[in-house]
Amino acid sequence: MIVDRKKTAKDILGNPYYLAISYGGYREKSRDIQPTIQQLKDDMKILSAMGIKILRTYNVQLQQVPNLLIAISQLNAENPSFEMYVMLGAWIDCHNAWSGHTPNHEIESEHNAGEIDRAVALAKQYPEIVKILAVGNEAMVHWATNYFVRPKVILKWVNHLQTLKKDGELPEDLWVTSSDDFSSWGGGDPIYHTEDLIKLINAVDYVSMHTYPMHNSHYNPAFWLVPDNEWNFSNKQKIESGMQRALEFATKQYEGVSNFVKSLGVDKPVHIGETGWATTSNGPYGADGSKAADEYKSGKYYRLIREWSNKEKVSCFYFEAFDEQWKDAANPLGSENHFGLINLKGEAKYAIWNLVDEGNFKGLTRDGIPITKTFKGQREDLLLEALLPPLA
Repeated sequence: MIVDRKKTAKDILGNPYYLAISYGGYREKSRDIQPTIQQLKDDMKILSAMGIKILRTYNVQLQQVPNLLIAISQLNAENPSFEMYVMLGAWIDCHNAWSGHTPNHEIESEHNAGEIDRAVALAKQYPEIVKILAVGNEAMVHWATNYFVRPKVILKWVNHLQTLKKDGELPEDLWVTSSDDFSSWGGGDPIYHTEDLIKLINAVDYVSMHTYPMHNSHYNPAFWLVPDNEWNFSNKQKIESGMQRALEFATKQYEGVSNFVKSLGVDKPVHIGETGWATTSNGPYGADGSKAADEYKSGKYYRLIREWSNKEKVSCFYFEAFDEQWKDAANPLGSENHFGLINLKGEAKYAIWNLVDEGNFKGLTRDGIPITKTFKGQREDLLLEALLPPLA
């Protein structure tokens, strides 16, 4: 089968056939060591075997994303039926972000213009692959204290990209958005309901919102604690019920954003740009904290959010494809290192054990290692490590 690579974001977003995921291919503890094009190609074959057809990336400051686009281009040339598209992220910061100086959230970084230029160049070079440009990642939410900017900065760059589309410098069917926390999109605290946010919602082609019940099991735990009427449940029932509440928490945040957009009289799609569940934590989500992070719960959340989003025809860029140990390099058991569906040993986590059983990864390797199952596929051992949510 020869793939029609002229499909647009409008064709693929919200289409359950085009599963989406957040992707980073870093294997080592530092991003100074970039994945090779061959490693990126191997990752793409694995993701394709999982049914993934849309990737989300986060910045174009380093070589990984340009090399990723080369890798996908080569796979397209080698196999006319191969299909993978990209939501290309451009990182946005405020002045003095990550510098050791006090961040100035009222002024944007002088580096943003170069980042946008690089993203534009790649979108022009690879129109058959890059279908979405995302300006910033969690760049407006106030808890991103190191780098957040005001909505007017995101609006400025979104308008810039939309102008390039109108002028014919970018494909007219390329969709432009920003990917941010549900609250930043008006789904929560009214402090975010500003005139510039309303202008931004009108300017983007769709809204990309984030929701993380796992993080909120610590920061807003009311939904997570076992209610009084479930104290007599079995341990397994308590966990299952907790995961249903986690799904409800996520979908309510989605509905909050969607309802706010509709309240403005705006009719635009809302998709999930990021959600996920870590399998390990020695911090606030682990055994000494909210007891949320373990592989059984992660697998349950993955399946629940996929089922819901596919049914509702909402694209869900699940975070993330593979574990990446650079994210909390000094703390190997930190949750940020353990959001992947496949670990650094090439083992598929519980969420996708079924794909191993079905033979989807036959003949595929990651760094020369065939894809096998964590816990050697022993569900009893997996359940022994599942943590009980705390009682209310």
